[in-house]
Amino acid sequence: MKYRAEIDGLRALAVVPVILFHAGFELFSGGFVGVDVFFVISGYLITTILIEDIENKRFSIVNFYERRARRILPALFLVMLVCIPFAWMWMLPSQMKDFSQSLVAVSLFASNILFWRESGYFDAAAEEKPLLHTWSLSVEEQYYLLFPIFLILAWRFGKNRVFWMIVVMAAISLLLSEWGWRNKATANFYLAPTRAWELFAGSIAAFIVQKQGVRQNNLLALVGFAAIIFSIFFYDETTPFPSVYALVPVLGVVLLVLYAEKGTFVAKLLSTKGFVGIGLISYSAYLWHQPLFAFARIKLLDNPSTILMAALSITSVLLAYLSWKFVETPFRKKNIYSRKSIFLLSMFGIFIALILGAIGHLQNGFDKRFDYTVIDLVGMESRKHNLTELLGCKEKDVTNLDSIFCTVNGKNEEPKLAVFGDSHGDVIAMSLNHSGESFVVSSLGGCAPLINVDVTRGNHDRDVCRNLTLKQLDFVKTNPNIQEVILVGRWSLYTSGDYGSDMKAFFLTASDSNSSNQSTSREVFSKELRNTIEAYQKIGLKVSVLLQVPQQIYNPVDAITKTYLISNKENKTLLQTPLAKHLELQNSNRSIIDEIKTSNPMLRILNLDDYFCDESICRMVNDKSVLYRDEDHLSLTGAQYLSSHLKYSLK
Repeated sequence: MKYRAEIDGLRALAVVPVILFHAGFELFSGGFVGVDVFFVISGYLITTILIEDIENKRFSIVNFYERRARRILPALFLVMLVCIPFAWMWMLPSQMKDFSQSLVAVSLFASNILFWRESGYFDAAAEEKPLLHTWSLSVEEQYYLLFPIFLILAWRFGKNRVFWMIVVMAAISLLLSEWGWRNKATANFYLAPTRAWELFAGSIAAFIVQKQGVRQNNLLALVGFAAIIFSIFFYDETTPFPSVYALVPVLGVVLLVLYAEKGTFVAKLLSTKGFVGIGLISYSAYLWHQPLFAFARIKLLDNPSTILMAALSITSVLLAYLSWKFVETPFRKKNIYSRKSIFLLSMFGIFIALILGAIGHLQNGFDKRFDYTVIDLVGMESRKHNLTELLGCKEKDVTNLDSIFCTVNGKNEEPKLAVFGDSHGDVIAMSLNHSGESFVVSSLGGCAPLINVDVTRGNHDRDVCRNLTLKQLDFVKTNPNIQEVILVGRWSLYTSGDYGSDMKAFFLTASDSNSSNQSTSREVFSKELRNTIEAYQKIGLKVSVLLQVPQQIYNPVDAITKTYLISNKENKTLLQTPLAKHLELQNSNRSIIDEIKTSNPMLRILNLDDYFCDESICRMVNDKSVLYRDEDHLSLTGAQYLSSHLKYSLK
């Protein structure tokens, strides 16, 4: 296969934006498309090698896997090995357990499946996973495992038919990704079936180049280059991905592969020493950057400064050069490491990772490293509320909305009160249960209790929340005993996002609209909250809106454990949120609620700030009791603490 320097330069164009995106530089808001660029390059290179081997009758599946092992495993095992002592020193038991699981998943090339099951790529918790980025390696390895077998079996039908088979498979995969981002967004992001079309795009380009060579076309090469650059700077976390949006960078790479002949401007640019140099070490740079960033975030708790993240970005490149020179390059040389040595070392590395990962999982993240008293306390309080377990409710099933209604007869009488909300409604249900009230609760995480509203960036299919709120309205209409409705929500999630980032928002949209952004979400919140209140009041119900409990800056598990166990000193700044910061986050939704109250004096507003805040701070702990299970949900102790105050407020 003829060497193309511009392809190495293209690797640099892929890896640098990925690193800077993960470092938090907002300018590179679409830097994650670098992974898609890598996929196309991989598809092109591997298919080119396979076609040449098959046509020259020298194809060997053993040789193929040997080349892949030499290319991928040595540097990967090195990075995994270096991560282990830092994980031991700085990770909490729950984090260490997750890390241990990722060691197993990475060694089996299934980390994309693990991370799909655990969380989303853009979640805050994901930023503290040192091996998160290996999901893309798993996708490629799954492609490397299956594609050569397909190619050799299908080759008997002729090259032309094989080409069209790949085109059809690419089209099916693309259509699947279009369905996926709308219905199963996290699976769509991580899993191979919805990513395969990007690799197949590279394969298609390989067939075309193999037939007609690389063409020289300055205009098309520039269009391809511009498409990649556009994606890097204009896409962001709200861009559905992968989907037809991914066609922009993917086709950009295809155009460069097909038309960036060495005489074109783009090829000359990408073939410069700077681009090629970074391209050569791009694999190692990709491997190093995420562990550096993750451990910095774990150690510091606060978001690392821009200067630190820039320094770590440079460090990842420096480490990449060292591992490329002293690990990657030697292991690719057959005169230094024979095939037998490569396979034995690969099996040994996989075995060690499996053993260490399994032990870490079975030992519960090696929790004996820490004091059990505090670990047990934090672990107990951070447990997710389970209405089924604690109140005797049904398991929530979004395909059966009746399951999301639960009656609690605390006073052995027909309930007169209904609580409708998102996951914060569960907390209020816990508090009311402690106070002995009888009530009906209908709450679903990520679903604002606003009638006829969709949550477009939420936890469920688009129509689930809207249908639930319509069912809640029907419920109170057909249950005349209900006299009052309390609307509960993490209101800031729909109007302001999270501290410092509206990207964490779950955007609201009217049921007849597709608009999805913060400005529109605030407008919908204002209009539909008013309409929802009036809809309940029209049928004679008293309506209360419960203002959001103070949101903490830090996760309690991290803050408390690091305060008392890792730092060995009480740093109370981690265990509280400034009152001014809390009020700033709530300002958008509270100003809207106050405005509605002004024009609707029958509305009751419940403000619980006084129970958690004093003149300057809002507490996470109270007399060594943990009041929160995460940044915004109260713990079981917090719900119990609130119960008497809530009962008093309702009266």
